[in-house]
Amino acid sequence: EDVALAHLQEAGLRLVERNYRVAAGPSRRGGEVDLILREPDGTLVFVEVRARADRRHGGAAASVTASKQRRLIYAAQHYLLRHASPPPCRFDVVAIDGHELDWLQGAFEAG
Repeated sequence: EDVALAHLQEAGLRLVERNYRVAAGPSRRGGEVDLILREPDGTLVFVEVRARADRRHGGAAASVTASKQRRLIYAAQHYLLRHASPPPCRFDVVAIDGHELDWLQGAFEAG
């Protein structure tokens, strides 16, 4: 996560929050957003960081399943309740396979 954060900050994003968690209830899993950053244009970026030793079994990016995406979206929606007028948002994935980092901007959408 530290490597991903440093990479995104070097690209001009500013850290807003780290490891934002929300519970969903006793019978449902909640969600967590690894990093929440802001682009210079004001866009709020919810980032999932995934790391794998190598690309076997699809690599780090492939591990962001539909179920994981739903939990991220749930947490992001909860986070956005803080804003009377939510800013533009997107979901990114930073996939780290061994020593290779891929920043997938707009990796998936909420709707």
